[in-house]
Amino acid sequence: MRNLFATLIATTFLAGAAQATTIYPLDRATVLTGSPFDFKVEFKSVVKPEDVKVTVNGEDYKTVFGSEPEFVAEEKGKEDKVLGSALVLRGLTIANAGAYTVEVSAGSETKSVTWDVYGTSETPKAKNIIFLIGDGLSVAHRTAARIMSKGMTEGKANGRLNMDEMDRMAFVGTSATDAVATDSANTMSAYMTGHKTAVNALGVYADRTPDSLDDPKVETFAEALRRQTKKSIGIVSPAEVEDATPAAVVSHTRKRGDKAEIVGMLLGVKPDVLLGGGSAYFLGKDTPGSKRKDDKDYIKLFQDAGYTLATDKAELETAAGTNTGKILGLFHTGNMDSTLDREFLKKGTVEKFPNQPGLVDMTKAALGELSKNPEGFFLMVEAANIDKMSHPLDWDRAVVDTIEFDQAIGVAREFAAKNPDTLIVVTGDHTHGVSIIGTVDDEKEGTEMREKVGTYASAGFPNYTDENGDGFPDKIDVTRRLFLSANNGPDHYETFRPKLDGPFVPAVQNEKKEYVANEAYKDVPGAVFVQGNIPKEGDTGVHAVDDIVLQSTGPGSEGFKGYMEQSDVYRVLADTFALGVKQTQ
Repeated sequence: MRNLFATLIATTFLAGAAQATTIYPLDRATVLTGSPFDFKVEFKSVVKPEDVKVTVNGEDYKTVFGSEPEFVAEEKGKEDKVLGSALVLRGLTIANAGAYTVEVSAGSETKSVTWDVYGTSETPKAKNIIFLIGDGLSVAHRTAARIMSKGMTEGKANGRLNMDEMDRMAFVGTSATDAVATDSANTMSAYMTGHKTAVNALGVYADRTPDSLDDPKVETFAEALRRQTKKSIGIVSPAEVEDATPAAVVSHTRKRGDKAEIVGMLLGVKPDVLLGGGSAYFLGKDTPGSKRKDDKDYIKLFQDAGYTLATDKAELETAAGTNTGKILGLFHTGNMDSTLDREFLKKGTVEKFPNQPGLVDMTKAALGELSKNPEGFFLMVEAANIDKMSHPLDWDRAVVDTIEFDQAIGVAREFAAKNPDTLIVVTGDHTHGVSIIGTVDDEKEGTEMREKVGTYASAGFPNYTDENGDGFPDKIDVTRRLFLSANNGPDHYETFRPKLDGPFVPAVQNEKKEYVANEAYKDVPGAVFVQGNIPKEGDTGVHAVDDIVLQSTGPGSEGFKGYMEQSDVYRVLADTFALGVKQTQ
């Protein structure tokens, strides 16, 4: 009876907690002085406006906030279900730094949160920031890239990656507000807003209403730059430019899949350089290949706004030399191909899109254009395919993309060497469950590939070479190669070999809508079946919750140290540009 009573009490408590009054921004939110954000209170029941009391540090909120929120008598969810009442105040700003405790009550409902409102340095520490993010970049990717690219002799690396040479380092936590596990939307959004949010959300706090575009907004870094400075803004990614990571620089939506709407948000902010894939969402619905549901031609709208359009590597080179100040580069209808496919194997969609620029090409073009602005710039460079190739457990493609990412970091370092008033930040948004186990040695006797895996002393060293000195291994299917393995994923067949015929598809859907091992790999000599450990509706490997590594160099980098939340990174970026101080335009 005692256990039953305890269970009932716990269940009642948890049920009440799940429906408790919610205040946005959430408790422990960090807010930049002068930065607009939406304030919202969600009551769990229908209340009367005269019963609502809101105080800020003990004072009536109208006195502190300077305006009165809209009262929503009945906020509705799906199928018009009444969720409760709400207060909403859009575009609130707080001018003075300090701790702000917001207390709300209505009848029996009470809630209290405290915000840390912070200012920044009086003067900027750097003129430029180059923020390089390897999507899904894990420690194993870095280690494998170093070994593949530089080699190893008697246990010591034969060279260093560009990311190895950064001055300062921090560990960064990646969890979302609604789950310990995370995705690229809310993780990059935390970097770009200073506010953690829920999985799939960009630039908003995820509220309870079904409309993905009405959630409480927080200002993005690009918007802060437009509000406070005359700096240029650049976004570079081989992903669709409306994909989660590039979208987070400018966007506000609860659903990262609102890609057509995100294109409109990109046009609203107008980054001076926008390079990547995803042209399908720029094309009106009647244009072949379009993924829009309306007839808006965003390519024309960007061109009307003064952008030079580039659709391949040659056109990008031409656009970079036109001195127009604005470049829109769309090199694929979807995500651009991985480095291994684009530069070496000519697989994937390279035949359809044969002249795609690489991340180094795009980074050079962006820096060349953005650096013309005497006020400085912010450039975000994403290596998207590290993540997109890690999901299907295609480790060779992921590592080769890591090498290209490191070469883009090298371009940034070369720029900073000539422009020392530049902060460089290198990090990931989340990790993958991948580790280097040892090597696979084809010359070991037998046909069982599993027996060719070397661990501990039997691993030896891989025999990649780089005869042409381009930083990439001359071939990835060497006789003794690194063996990377995931600790998560669906049922699949491990082949112990690079996937030279095209990107790996580890699992396919059956008639029950479950994902099962892709039998196309079953008959690869030596392949073994690997039992998955994620739910059967999952078709690829999933993100890990591990901390990520952030490295930095240049003025302002001293702010990155120890353990940080991703929202803390924004604070350092804002401090570097002194965005918490009113600047003359």
